[in-house]
Amino acid sequence: MRIGVVSQFYPPEPAVIPGGLAGELAERGHEVRVLTAYPNYPGGRVYQGYRQRWGTREEAGQLAVRRVPIYPSHDGSAVRRAANFLSFAASSSAAGLRYLAGVEAIYVYHPPATAASAAILSRLVRGTPFLLHVQDIWPESVTASSMVPDGFAGRLIDRTLAGAMRRLYRAAGAIVVLSPAMGQLVVERGADPERVRVVLNWANEKLFRPVPPTAAGRTAIGHRGRCTVMFAGNIGPFQRIDVAVRAAVALPDLVDLVLVGSGTEEARVRRLADELGATNVRFLGRRRPEEMAELYAAADFQLVMLRDLAALRGTVPSKLQAALACGRPVLVAARGDVAALVDSAQVGLTCPPEDVPALVRTLATAARMPEPERIAMGQRARRVYQERMSRAAGVDQVEDVLTKLGSGHCRT
Repeated sequence: MRIGVVSQFYPPEPAVIPGGLAGELAERGHEVRVLTAYPNYPGGRVYQGYRQRWGTREEAGQLAVRRVPIYPSHDGSAVRRAANFLSFAASSSAAGLRYLAGVEAIYVYHPPATAASAAILSRLVRGTPFLLHVQDIWPESVTASSMVPDGFAGRLIDRTLAGAMRRLYRAAGAIVVLSPAMGQLVVERGADPERVRVVLNWANEKLFRPVPPTAAGRTAIGHRGRCTVMFAGNIGPFQRIDVAVRAAVALPDLVDLVLVGSGTEEARVRRLADELGATNVRFLGRRRPEEMAELYAAADFQLVMLRDLAALRGTVPSKLQAALACGRPVLVAARGDVAALVDSAQVGLTCPPEDVPALVRTLATAARMPEPERIAMGQRARRVYQERMSRAAGVDQVEDVLTKLGSGHCRT
């Protein structure tokens, strides 16, 4: 097939799903044309070695990548974030009509929802069908953030985005979601249930893989011979890392909490840790992706946290796949599909979100777990990843949907 891939995020950015999908499809013999922006995530600055200009193309065998200019930003400003999203919508639409001519189907990675603009234009002008791969639910993921004001303006943004998402779901020839609850949500909001398919995300398998614990890794995370729990990822408004800090402070002689990553809430969480005198909480900042497997192996558990929002109950954070790919057990403070998956597969412990006493109890249980039981849990984690979340399994399913979509017989 000739397949178009539209994604605002793409390697060398940490865009595992669109990057892995495009590469795998090209390896399978499909002609793949990627339309994306100049890399600027997560720092909000264009990567060194790139200079924004019109029409930059990179080609390797069956895979071609065209980059279009964007307003680079990834801070807490609603105006700048909107400019970031809308600038890609405009530049990709302008380039996409010609660049995507002749493709049989288009894959769109969402978020942001505005990335679908080029695919929508191609559908209107040429009738090209597109698959929408939904990774989070709009408008809640926008309006529940600190970027959107309260009051009339916030309600207006919510109504506008909700209406736009209903039209987008109806326009898509097929929709892929990352969990059953998310699938139910998009159906409730206008999607044809016959066109919705659940495909679990995969991890970057070149980076996240089982490795033995090393002395260097334990030194890097400050392992002191006690239960060490690591959170690796975005420290933002939807994670509530402050809850983890408060819970860790309640167990100063039993648990160490290591935070790897950054985000808009990092400064506030650091202040909280200082105010509480949290001697068992350490901030490692951002680390190179190549270091992460060794850091995962050095910790005893990986922590997954999500706010208690209805729209997030269908979210399966990518850090879960990364942990399971590395064969590490998890602690999950969330509701919905991610907790159900962990409980059913017996690959970790779960508790309600945004509940400090509940997380304290869960951390204490993890700290007292016998080592053989923890090791067995990690082995199950690796098996579950290979069977249900691997890149090969995920691309098989997306390829099937695109093939049916391109042939005009998409019923998933």
